[in-house]
Amino acid sequence: MLKKLKVKDVMSKEVVTVPPTEDVVFAFEKLMKHKISSLPVVDEDEKLVGIVTATDLGHNLILDKYALGTTVEEVMVKQVVCVSPEDDLATAVRKMHEYGSDDGIINQLLVLDNHDLAGIVSDGDIIRSLKV
Repeated sequence: MLKKLKVKDVMSKEVVTVPPTEDVVFAFEKLMKHKISSLPVVDEDEKLVGIVTATDLGHNLILDKYALGTTVEEVMVKQVVCVSPEDDLATAVRKMHEYGSDDGIINQLLVLDNHDLAGIVSDGDIIRSLKV
């Protein structure tokens, strides 16, 4: 089943993004408002430059680790794991596992089509695609 479906078949095409200059507090508010777990960081040319997650921002905000005025650019992850819209879901799952932490997975992958942000695919998108 995972080899038959492509990322483009299950990904979300409407992606909420954030600029690198955004204050981390406002980025976290955007995550909560849209009920999403990550924000791709795009520059003024809409090119992907990083990603921030609700877990990372929320944890560090609660622990008061950010100085007033800290921007997304200062805390974003620059090494973003991506897939192509043409990749099969087995490839996406493998990347989620391969690039995850020791005891977990990456919960979402950005989808790039010719270096342009085309969407995002989450573990939930993949699970919903499985017809059991």
